[in-house]
Amino acid sequence: MKHVPQALDEPLWREVAYADPAGLLTRFSGLRDLTFLDSAMQQGELGRYSYLAADPFETFTLADGESGGAALARLDRRLTRWKLEPVAGLPPFQGGFAGFIAYELAQLLEPQIKAHTPPPDIPPITLHAYDTVIAFDHQTRRCWIISTGFPETDPQERIARAEQRIAEFEALILSPSKGSPGRHVIEFWQSNFTRSDYEAAIQRTIDYILAGDIFQANISQRFSADIPAGFDPLAFYLNLRARNPATFGAFLDYGGVAIASSSPERLISFDGSLAEARPIKGTRRRDADANIDAELKAELLASRKDRAENVMIVDLLRNDLSRVAEPGTVQVPVLCGLETYASVHHLTSVVTGRLAQGRTRGDLIAACFPGGSITGAPKIRAQEIIAEIEQLPRNIYCGSIGFLSFSGCMDLNIAIRTVLFHAGQAHFQGGGGITAKSNPADEYEETLAKVNRIAESFA
Repeated sequence: MKHVPQALDEPLWREVAYADPAGLLTRFSGLRDLTFLDSAMQQGELGRYSYLAADPFETFTLADGESGGAALARLDRRLTRWKLEPVAGLPPFQGGFAGFIAYELAQLLEPQIKAHTPPPDIPPITLHAYDTVIAFDHQTRRCWIISTGFPETDPQERIARAEQRIAEFEALILSPSKGSPGRHVIEFWQSNFTRSDYEAAIQRTIDYILAGDIFQANISQRFSADIPAGFDPLAFYLNLRARNPATFGAFLDYGGVAIASSSPERLISFDGSLAEARPIKGTRRRDADANIDAELKAELLASRKDRAENVMIVDLLRNDLSRVAEPGTVQVPVLCGLETYASVHHLTSVVTGRLAQGRTRGDLIAACFPGGSITGAPKIRAQEIIAEIEQLPRNIYCGSIGFLSFSGCMDLNIAIRTVLFHAGQAHFQGGGGITAKSNPADEYEETLAKVNRIAESFA
């Protein structure tokens, strides 16, 4: 397709033939720091875009002794350094930072959290600066290679690099497939809780609620196994996305760390003006029998407990967003809407607000991270209780994966339904929001419903 040069303060782009991005993934698997932000499931505008990027020109991580707030302020400065004007009509990620934020960054953002867990096994934040991105619009079935030409800053040198990088990525798209991926089987999973211990942990959380410490907390169990020889995380991800397509999925291969996510939940998005959070609270399993499945949906919609839980987190997020939004702009356009996925039904709400003048994307992350739906309320005390009960770092679980574009947009998920491959082991977690009315046995079963498609994808 025709290559259209842009103004000097915009990226260059070339439209190429639309294809299933998963089909292109193996062609890029040998490149350094591969990032695939994958909307395998589309729900209207949700899940409309996917992005494939690799071979970044710089990497952003936490400096020694740096606080979370200082790190996000430094990230804002890097985004300003590489700022470009957006190209209208292209998907929002037009080159920029992409990667992950671990759950434990929260302790660096709120030093008053008294959390007594080991430090995370992975860096608290790893974001790669990608000069070139393949962007897919599943709604219009169009695809573009977008290149900024960075780190070159001289206009002509930047344009020349952008043209070269577009040609390199197009050649990879057109290259032969690398053939079948490797093995995706892992066996002998073990939880950090027995069933009785998990149910006792839920009762302990209920006791904290009844004592007035918190209104709600999200408690999870972690499943771990050794990674066998010949295992291919990419092969696992392709199997997972086929079994459990999600609106905010991702596959990251960063050398010693690989992450596979089929998350249905957005932490925060930003279009240059409006921020949006989509908290999930309230879950029922799917059933193969259509009548039973319909009954489960109706039960969820009618559940006073689940609706109260959702509304509680909506109030928390309204408070979070109000810290950085223009006064009077925080709204709740959707309250307790039903969303259906491969293995579960969820209640999802939408909270929006217009970012106040002078506020940044780093400020927005600091205000909202980690998501209230996976901590509880009040947020700080809930995190302390989570740490006390779980006794392990969450790492990527309940952290975030996504992008911050040089053109001003941002979209971050909440990393639930997510697997970490690191140091010879694989880990995934499942949890749920605990309230005073929670039943420990039911909460245990809910964690299994949430992770069953992950477990099946390893078989």
